[in-house]
Amino acid sequence: MISTPIPAEIVQQKILESGLPSIGNASIREIKKLVDNIETASGQKFIRMEMGIPGLPPAQIGVDGQIEALRKGVAAIYPDIHGIPMVKNEISRFVKLFMNIDVNPEGCLPTVGSMQGGFASFLMLGRILKDRDTTLFIDPGFPVHKQQHKVLNIKFESFDVYNYRGEKLREKLESFFKKGNIHSVLYSNPNNPSWICFTEKELQIIGELANKYQVVIMEDLAYFGMDFRNDYSKPGQPPYQPSVANYTDNYILFISSSKAFSYAGERIGMMVIADKLFKSHFPDLKRFYSNDLFGYNMIFGTLYPLSSGTSHSAQYGLTAILKAANDGKFDFVEIVKEYGEKAHIMKKLFTENGFEIVYDMDEDKPIADGFYFTYSYPGFTGIELLEKMIYYGISAISLDITGSERHEGIRACTSLIQRNQFEVLEQRLKQFHIDHPIK
Repeated sequence: MISTPIPAEIVQQKILESGLPSIGNASIREIKKLVDNIETASGQKFIRMEMGIPGLPPAQIGVDGQIEALRKGVAAIYPDIHGIPMVKNEISRFVKLFMNIDVNPEGCLPTVGSMQGGFASFLMLGRILKDRDTTLFIDPGFPVHKQQHKVLNIKFESFDVYNYRGEKLREKLESFFKKGNIHSVLYSNPNNPSWICFTEKELQIIGELANKYQVVIMEDLAYFGMDFRNDYSKPGQPPYQPSVANYTDNYILFISSSKAFSYAGERIGMMVIADKLFKSHFPDLKRFYSNDLFGYNMIFGTLYPLSSGTSHSAQYGLTAILKAANDGKFDFVEIVKEYGEKAHIMKKLFTENGFEIVYDMDEDKPIADGFYFTYSYPGFTGIELLEKMIYYGISAISLDITGSERHEGIRACTSLIQRNQFEVLEQRLKQFHIDHPIK
């Protein structure tokens, strides 16, 4: 009987109590709840890698801006659904200075996190053309986006992009678009969970096909500027954050404040709609809305009934953060480089103990070290490995729930791991390697 860092009887009891039929197929929040319960019962602290939660303090300039707004009484006043003028202007400046993309402030909308921006966009895009009823996910991806589709009863298709990098992406995408049922595409860049990043050639392919087939591209930039192989920190100076917006005007960008600004708790994100799309007329929208204007109906027909706007004070906090970044007074990229440095150390600890990195290349270049990395262990599926590692006090999520076809893999998040935990992580990985010798 192997003695594991977390007593087996406690793990087994808590798994039984959870009612989860498969730990490996559990959602992120379900894994979190299970591990919380095991930690409480065992008194042992886990290496927590399941949740993509910022592990750094919030941007102080945002906190100060929000407090000042609260003191002025904004908590008593409904904000405009489309956002306060100041935040809209700073979002527009931000995408110009850090992406070199021109977008009118009217199409720059604060949302209740990027999650709400996605939900609203899914709802809208599923209605713009009555003969198109399906979203295409370029996977692997954030599992909750598919959950949102299921809630909305919107069809979706997906494929794992890892075997279709470079020019191969064109043929794969076109095979879906030719069917005529795809209204939009969603991907994240850098990618959650694999941390792969699309090259300029790949973004150009996506943009060209979006133009050819009139498909809307949703680009999730939750990890803005966090491909640390390039310095995207200087406003108004190249290199800029790569984007499909350079190749099509049929796009919606989701920019999160949660990771880049460590402002997750205030639930405020940014939805940026291309000028042409914002002003587009879709006659089929009249089936659900009073007119056929995309931007108008996004604001007053979709965001309005979802939440009547987002937190008034948080908009002032975000305004302060963006203005400081835009003015070159706040280097948000330098602060979050800690995630990449931790990933470099952690990946080394894993690979020295028999583990392998699953998604390891961007075409012909090694992927960056960043917020996430993926790993496997010979002889195990990702689902089996995830459950096994719970006994060793290490939690993560399986790639199976992300749309990945790499069924041997697990996604690890670096954010919550403190450097003083590296020694414990190394000990537990070494014990796992000893207990499970590679044949």
